[in-house]
Amino acid sequence: MKIWQQDITLEKLAERSQNTLVDHLGIEFIEIGDDFLVAHMPVDQRTKQPIGIMHGGASCVLAETIGSTAGNCCVDLSQFYCVGLDINTNHIRSIREGFVIGTARPFHLGKSTQVWGIEIVDIQKKLISVNRLTLAVLNR
Repeated sequence: MKIWQQDITLEKLAERSQNTLVDHLGIEFIEIGDDFLVAHMPVDQRTKQPIGIMHGGASCVLAETIGSTAGNCCVDLSQFYCVGLDINTNHIRSIREGFVIGTARPFHLGKSTQVWGIEIVDIQKKLISVNRLTLAVLNR
């Protein structure tokens, strides 16, 4: 079942991300499915902590980026917009280099809240973190 309330493309999502934290961290949207959105992020000097592994906050940024973007694509933006209300992240495995890939799928798409699950994996599909994002749906 297709959940999107607007015509979204990878090009539109990239344009929307220009000159933001998303752009600065090198996060790129790479796939749009009927009920999911996927982006990847490099593990490099921008996303690592001093001991050389990806910073846990970078996982949160990736998860919130994908979930918030997906949430906003599920509402009529002329009337509503979505913002993060709560995020919970469980860090499963560390990563030192390469890319991480996050996939967001909705658990709940309500009138006033949305709840998204975002799994972040490495390129071998090993689980890096699991995230739950709650969004508030606000009137413009």
